[in-house]
Amino acid sequence: MDEATAADVVERLRARRIFAHVNRRAGVYNVGVRVVIPDGREAIWDNDGAAGLEAMVLRNGVLVGFVPQIADTDELDAAAIAEIIAAADYDVPPPVKPRTTTSPPAQLTPAQQRQQTWRDRLRRRR
Repeated sequence: MDEATAADVVERLRARRIFAHVNRRAGVYNVGVRVVIPDGREAIWDNDGAAGLEAMVLRNGVLVGFVPQIADTDELDAAAIAEIIAAADYDVPPPVKPRTTTSPPAQLTPAQQRQQTWRDRLRRRR
């Protein structure tokens, strides 16, 4: 996102009463949009210079969430980007991966059993 587009997005978000600021990275020409979330978090949108729109959600500078890259957003104008940012839900939990069932462990050979016994003895000594 270039600086003019980021400034336009910020103005559109502020018109919707969303706390937004242009976010510049020191020494780098990447510009993004910082949105302050009322519960103390902040979302930094598209600050990495890559194609597509994504966000990091931070609390006190620590990553606590992530909005994954949204498909087909690399050629959007400021109005469409502002609409996406305004409609984002930062409280949605990440999708849960289905658990895979594991088979029971295979029987150990006698040599593996002896090695396991020695490992257990060494662990107990500590």
